[in-house]
Amino acid sequence: MPTITISSPPLPIPRRRAVALRLTRWLSDSGVEPGHVVVRFETPEEATVFSGGLPLEALPHDGTGIHHASVTCCVGPNRDEEFRAGLARCIAEALGAGDGTPFFYLEFRPTSPADVHLGGGRRLHRADRPPRPEPAP
Repeated sequence: MPTITISSPPLPIPRRRAVALRLTRWLSDSGVEPGHVVVRFETPEEATVFSGGLPLEALPHDGTGIHHASVTCCVGPNRDEEFRAGLARCIAEALGAGDGTPFFYLEFRPTSPADVHLGGGRRLHRADRPPRPEPAP
């Protein structure tokens, strides 16, 4: 279950949806079930993230693309370098990170499905096991 957390200046809802759809399509084309893709957006308070001693908001920006973003991707440990590099490119492009972006950080965290629990109904199940049917009332 790939989970992508994007921390950036506020993005309008249509832009967030477009980014989430683009990432879901890329992952789906790479063999991931679309319903297993989770994209989370966070907006840090101003002056809570610094680079080189400066708050990210103070870094020079030419006004094109995203000003700054920090991204964490939790993916299965079986995902190879080609997969991770392709996903990183897709995320950067979807967010509009480019030459004018003064700060873009993307980290992969290999996460075993055995370490992920999902909720469905009244039960939790591990992501590496199918959910057990709930007992009849």
